[in-house]
Amino acid sequence: MEKINIKLTVNGREVSSDCEPAKTLLDFLRDDLGIKGVKKGCEIGECGACSVIMNGEAINSCMVLAPQAEGAHIITVEGLEKNGELHPLQKAFIEKGAVQCGFCTPGMLLTAKTLLDKNLTPTRSEIRKAIAGNLCRCTGYKQVVDAIEHAAKVMSGGNP
Repeated sequence: MEKINIKLTVNGREVSSDCEPAKTLLDFLRDDLGIKGVKKGCEIGECGACSVIMNGEAINSCMVLAPQAEGAHIITVEGLEKNGELHPLQKAFIEKGAVQCGFCTPGMLLTAKTLLDKNLTPTRSEIRKAIAGNLCRCTGYKQVVDAIEHAAKVMSGGNP
């Protein structure tokens, strides 16, 4: 199969690479770009482990073909920290015990970032609704909701 060249921005860095037309964005990020924070879970868009932010929206990268991301701005969990400083969401997940096995964590963080980019004062119900597409077998979600709520307060300048 003939490869096609795609250009996109990943974690603030412009990338140009050849890939097969039927390759998923998930496989492109992991295999071609070596970005391992994007997890391969169900591969049918049900678990959220492969969540990334594409043009400001959380998406399941297993459900998008890499060529469909042409010109897109992609953020993976690796793109959250800046200059060696963890994002407030990452800090909150650690502080509130929302990280156990860690497999779902990148997707949860990116989904939460998308929520907080739009709404820095979400209710617990809104947080639960936002992360509904991210499955976790370890935490029971309470710690995740607590962490997102805590990060929202920190990010909005409130008292956590």
